[in-house]
Amino acid sequence: MKKWAKAILILMVICVAFIMATVIYAYDYYHAVGIESYITSNDKVAVIRTDDGYFFDGPGTENALIFYPGGKVDEKAYAPILSSLAENGVDCFLLQMPLHLAILDGNKAEDIVSEYDYERYYLAGHSLGGVMASSYSASHSNTVSGLFLLAAYPSEDLTDAKYPVVFIYGTNDKVLNREKLEESFPLVPSDYCVVEIEGGNHAQFGSYGFQDGDGNATICAEEQWQITVNTILKTVKG
Repeated sequence: MKKWAKAILILMVICVAFIMATVIYAYDYYHAVGIESYITSNDKVAVIRTDDGYFFDGPGTENALIFYPGGKVDEKAYAPILSSLAENGVDCFLLQMPLHLAILDGNKAEDIVSEYDYERYYLAGHSLGGVMASSYSASHSNTVSGLFLLAAYPSEDLTDAKYPVVFIYGTNDKVLNREKLEESFPLVPSDYCVVEIEGGNHAQFGSYGFQDGDGNATICAEEQWQITVNTILKTVKG
């Protein structure tokens, strides 16, 4: 075989291998389970599929929450929390991310803010999604009215933020890096709030089963969701 033909063959093999690896990586994520009733419209909340993800449209008209999903997690897994928030007057936008990684489109909240007209926008995110939500908040302080970090911590300086910052995590979470969490506290306003969910873990902020490396929860997912919802509502409604 001629050298140029061998080179082309090697290049083709590399390209095929790269494509296969990309496809495998794209489909290797935590899938949502048991969320059908939460992702479906009912008499209180209309669930609308959008170009950016999902819109949970409840009876509220003033407050909206934009949610960044965790890394490699099906965004629909967070429908239980967002459906409940919408039912209680906080409309929610669940963002769909490329390859299920919020880091690939960290400014996606801007699409929502520019298209809709709410008086107040709150940001929330789980794990990696929380990091990206905090990053957006840091550069859009005039837009954000509050930031909720679910098993997450900020990576940028938010000390000048005029909005509340709330950390929510489970005591049995073995995925969250507690050292980095504590190191991040000086990066937010001094009146930040910490809510530890006794018996909660990392994965139960969504509905996607057990996550590798996580601790075992000693409370049910529904209880962890409800505590999270109540915490957010307390901040939003004062």
